Amino acid sequence: MTSTAIDLAVFNELQATAGEDFVAELVDTFLEEAPQMFRELRAALRDGDAERFRRAAHSLKSNGHTFGAATLGAMARELELGGLPPDATAIDATQTEYVRVAAALKRACNG
Repeated sequence: MTSTAIDLAVFNELQATAGEDFVAELVDTFLEEAPQMFRELRAALRDGDAERFRRAAHSLKSNGHTFGAATLGAMARELELGGLPPDATAIDATQTEYVRVAAALKRACNG
């Protein structure tokens, strides 16, 4: 795991391209929706619904890469491509990384 949750060069480029206010809105939306994505992953695992699991992981992956959160994106990609895991260990690890990313995104938007 890298020590930096987001690549600030990627994040700053996104802000330069899309505008700081718009990126702040995107970040707010992601921070609101990501907990639901994790609930969806857990529910899909519980229900044995591989397609629903894949879609939720894909959304996390895409958002992670958009904001320069390469580790989060890579972890979500593993979930997306790996099929249903035997337990929630990988989801837990990805959610822990998401917490780091969320804090870094808040700092990047407010700093």
